[in-house]
Amino acid sequence: MRPRSSAHAGRFPARWLAGAIAVAAVAVSGVAGAAGSSSAASLANAAVSGAPPSSFWGNTGKIPAAKKVLEVEILNRTGGRYPDSKVFWSFDGTEKSIAQQPYIDMPANSAGRLYLYLGSKNSKYFDFIEFTVGSGSINVDTTRVDRWGLPLALLVHSHSGAAKEVGDAYTVFTEGRAKTLARFKAFVPRQFKELATINAPYGIPSPGNDPSFRPGGKYAGYFTAYAAAHGAKGDTTAEVFGCGGTLSANPPLCAALNRHVAKLSQAGQQNPANFYKTGPANYYADFWHKNAIGGKQYGFPYDDDASQSSDISVAHPKYMVVAVGW
Repeated sequence: MRPRSSAHAGRFPARWLAGAIAVAAVAVSGVAGAAGSSSAASLANAAVSGAPPSSFWGNTGKIPAAKKVLEVEILNRTGGRYPDSKVFWSFDGTEKSIAQQPYIDMPANSAGRLYLYLGSKNSKYFDFIEFTVGSGSINVDTTRVDRWGLPLALLVHSHSGAAKEVGDAYTVFTEGRAKTLARFKAFVPRQFKELATINAPYGIPSPGNDPSFRPGGKYAGYFTAYAAAHGAKGDTTAEVFGCGGTLSANPPLCAALNRHVAKLSQAGQQNPANFYKTGPANYYADFWHKNAIGGKQYGFPYDDDASQSSDISVAHPKYMVVAVGW
C-alpha cells in the first residue's frame, strides 16, 4: 500500500498557483492512430470500459528495441491542437520535444517521473506519470492525487506479449479540456465546483489542495464530523483528502472515509459498487474513476486499497506508450 504523490501534496499549491512548473512538455497532433498498430497491444483490454480503440496507440511495431530496460514512446493525442514541435518531455535531466526525440530508452530507476508539457518547456499545461523500473520489471501509474492537468493514458507491453492499459478514458481525449472541465463542474456537488475554475484552464486541483477545504476555509469542516465518528478524531478535512495526519498510518480507513463506506463491514468497504453513494465523500476522486480506463485511477493517496488505483506492474517490459491529450 503506497501513498502516490502524497509527499508532494503539501507543496503543490505553491507550485501551480505560482506557475513554477519544472521539467517537461509534450505537444501532440492527432487522435487517429497510424496504420499497422499492434492489435494485440490493446485488444486485451478491448472490453474494458473507457479503453481506447487499438488505433489510438499508433504503430507500435515501429518502436525501437530498448538497449536498457524498456523503450518509451510519447504519443501526440491532442487532436491537432499542438504540433510535435510544441511538445516536450523531461526525464532525468533531459528535455526534448516529440519532434526532436519521440523515444526514451528507459534505464532502471526508482521513484521516477516523466513530466509532459504542451506548448513550451515551462507551460502551465503539464502533467506527469510515476514509475519504478527494475532490471526486469516496471511499476507505473497515472495520478490525480495532486491535480488533473492533461489527459494521459499508458500502454505497457511485455516481451511475452502481455499488455496493460491505464489512464484517462478515451472520451477525455476526444472531447477536449473545455468539455472535461464543464462535465466535472456539473458532476460534483457545490462544495467541489470551484475546483473546475480555481486553476482553469490549466487543470483541476484535488480538494485537499484547495484552500476552501483547508483549516480556515469555508469547507474546512466538510469531513471532520464523519471522520471523527469513525476513528479519525483530530484529522482535518484536508488530511482526509490527502491521507495525512493519523490516516497516513491507516490506509483502509482513509480509503473508507474518502469513499463514504466507513460504516460498512470490511467486505462492504472492498466493494466498488458501494463507493461514493452519499456524502461526505471525495467526489473529485469519484469523477476521475468514472472517467478512467476500467474505472482505475489514483484519486487520493491510498486509492490502491481495494485495488482501485491506476497502478500497474508488468514483468519483462518491452515498451511503454504514453499518450498525451488536450
